[in-house]
Amino acid sequence: MAGTSKTEGELEKVKVELEETKAQLEDAKAGAGDRSSAGRAGREDAAAAAGGSARSAVESAASPTAEELRKSDMMAHLLDALDQGQDIGHYGRLVFAMVARHFMAEEELVEYLQKDRDFSEEQARALYLQVQGRDYNPPRRDKILQWQQEQEFPICPNPDDPDSCNVYRDLQFPDSVYEDIAEYREQKAEATQ
Repeated sequence: MAGTSKTEGELEKVKVELEETKAQLEDAKAGAGDRSSAGRAGREDAAAAAGGSARSAVESAASPTAEELRKSDMMAHLLDALDQGQDIGHYGRLVFAMVARHFMAEEELVEYLQKDRDFSEEQARALYLQVQGRDYNPPRRDKILQWQQEQEFPICPNPDDPDSCNVYRDLQFPDSVYEDIAEYREQKAEATQ
């Protein structure tokens, strides 16, 4: 099938890009390792002194729960589908990773992606590293609907509702996301002048 070979070709391209991104992130982690481990140790010591579990204190400090994502009907739909072990498709996983990375720690996000019956831990981690390494912003509603046309699984549960699947309306992202979007729009406006 033509669609299958195209998908396999795209997959190979993504694998190469992911390996490059993985190498870049490993280099960056190696440079920041001493600083981050010192900070982590301090949080673990503080949690232990308070009588709590150091691991759970660090995890909860690092990532808000998936419940925050449920403020978006689309993200609740994706979370539920993953919890049921459904294959949410390539673009479903991509959208999930692009949005969830702002609300979940790496391990939690990778664990959720692995719930997709057709996605291994290695693939989940590679997708996370790609999205994180390229610093992808969450997609707009129109892009989500466009991607949805490319696969069977419905990413947007209510595509006829114009308010549905607008993660920028439903969720609060870090300021850096909005700053990146504003900078992009300024550059685009300057280029058209």
